[in-house]
Amino acid sequence: MDFGCQARLRGGLRSAVVTLTSADEVRIGRLRSRRGWVVGLAGFVPALAGAVAVVLGDLAGGPGWHLVADLVGGALACAGVLLCRRWPVSAGLAVIALSVPAASASVAAGIAALMAALYRRPRVAIAVGAAGVGATLVRFALRPPGLAPYAVWALVGVLFGVAVTAWGLLARTRRELLLSLAERARRAEAEQRLRAEEARRAERLGIAREMHDVLAHRLSLLAVHAGALEFNADATPGEVAEAAGVIRSSARLALEELRSVISVLRDQEPPPSPGTGSPPGGGVDLGALVEESRQAGMRVEVRDHGVRLSEVPDGVGRAAYRIVQEGLTNARKHAPGQPVTVLVSGTRGAELVVEVRNPLHSGPAPATTGAGAGLAGLAERASLAGGRLECGETADGGFRLVARLPWPRCGPG
Repeated sequence: MDFGCQARLRGGLRSAVVTLTSADEVRIGRLRSRRGWVVGLAGFVPALAGAVAVVLGDLAGGPGWHLVADLVGGALACAGVLLCRRWPVSAGLAVIALSVPAASASVAAGIAALMAALYRRPRVAIAVGAAGVGATLVRFALRPPGLAPYAVWALVGVLFGVAVTAWGLLARTRRELLLSLAERARRAEAEQRLRAEEARRAERLGIAREMHDVLAHRLSLLAVHAGALEFNADATPGEVAEAAGVIRSSARLALEELRSVISVLRDQEPPPSPGTGSPPGGGVDLGALVEESRQAGMRVEVRDHGVRLSEVPDGVGRAAYRIVQEGLTNARKHAPGQPVTVLVSGTRGAELVVEVRNPLHSGPAPATTGAGAGLAGLAERASLAGGRLECGETADGGFRLVARLPWPRCGPG
């Protein structure tokens, strides 16, 4: 893939990811809001159950300041749990502070420490968990639970606080991992869609380029011979028959080459070559191509400097053949009647140079000016072969089309 395609692909990927994120913002916001309520209610229920259990124990023991503290502190702590999803640190510390005088808030304090570990960074979560452990130790000192020495209850409180914070940190890490994997999956899906689109685009361009290379040459020959029949009213029956035979032969060759291209596009074996032209995947015959142009009335001079396209690798030889073919077709359309010179030179291990020269048309501009698709396709073909294409007017008033293609040292011949 060339640099231009890579740049378009990278830009398309960035655009696709941004579009995907923008499209999902509303849905993600709704899911987070709904999940926040679910998490808040999931923490509120056990906090309320723990507070009710402690208050019932206080009622069994008779009225006192513990009952008042548990009623007020437990109610406030349960309400604070509902706020911990949105403000895990501030609301969590408030609930933990309430658990010092009110034992009914102890379950809510543990849930608050858990939420801080779920939704905040590890350092902050550990600090909130340490605050919860400290509040538990103070409460046990103020209101000894009994049944066991203070050291035992202190150890239980520390272990409980560590377990709650560790559980929250583990769950947070797992959630972040799942979110990261989901994001990677979305990016990979967007990238895969763009790659598939780029592949389809490249396939369409390849088909268009191959169709143009195959048909433009043959159809231009047909146009030349048909025009000769149209304007040569004094042609003898033999000349008419000869021109008709050339037209029929060119049409047959165009169909056969088109069938070869379609066979390659369908991953089928191409039919045997008719002996002229360049079948996909087959050898090239520059002499036959030039002879066809000469039969159409063109004056073509070939200087190959001893280089044969059959001596170069198939991909390079085919690209060179198509470049000469397109050069002859353009000369026939845009500079009719002008001589054409084809130059082929190069050195194995360096580069293969293919050049087509012709003077510009001196009369009125031809009716068929073309759209430049052929030259654009040749530039892309040369780039795919690892070379480059140059074209333009020369100082002596002509037109020059030259391609420089790599010629590896290893290869056929």
